Amino acid sequence: MSEIRHIVFDIGNVLLRWDPEIPFRRLIPDEAERRQFLAEVCTPDWNLEQDRGRKWQDAEAALIGEFPEQEALIRAWRAHWHEMVPGSIEETPLILDALLSSGHDVTALTNFADDTFTEAQERFPYLRLFRGITVSGRIELVKPDPAIYRLHADTFGLAPAATLFFDDNAANVEAARAAGWKAERFIDAATMRADLARHGIVIS
Repeated sequence: MSEIRHIVFDIGNVLLRWDPEIPFRRLIPDEAERRQFLAEVCTPDWNLEQDRGRKWQDAEAALIGEFPEQEALIRAWRAHWHEMVPGSIEETPLILDALLSSGHDVTALTNFADDTFTEAQERFPYLRLFRGITVSGRIELVKPDPAIYRLHADTFGLAPAATLFFDDNAANVEAARAAGWKAERFIDAATMRADLARHGIVIS
């Protein structure tokens, strides 16, 4: 096994809990209606385009043109975005701190809109501790596009074979492996610690 010299974190549902249903449980109390809205109106693919750099006003206008009767709920997505991120995933910020404190090189690669990532850093200051961060909304590329892995490695001087990546999305993990990185799917903090140890990185 080659030595790991670089560790890369995804952020959503690795460090920060992200659940778009949280505000919509209040706004659309009926479960069937809520699930239909999130599957057919404010869909994951629609949100991904904001992670790719599309401006919120353009995103909202596109949906409101298609679903004018849903305008208030469409605008509620951005207006209540902060509720979708209620806090940190248990213990993973402690793992990040332990890695940094022991001198490991740690960067982040995240699918995130530019403005909401700025908001997240204000709320969760530990997101400023990485040596560097690639935010998809700022470069108009999203995981699992192979180009974003190449860009991150080139920008921060990572040797792919010596890089270990954690992401909660299986497709993103597979794309990282295809880019020559070591990669593990994030399940929980205990599994992350075990994965790190398996790659030769033991933290307290």
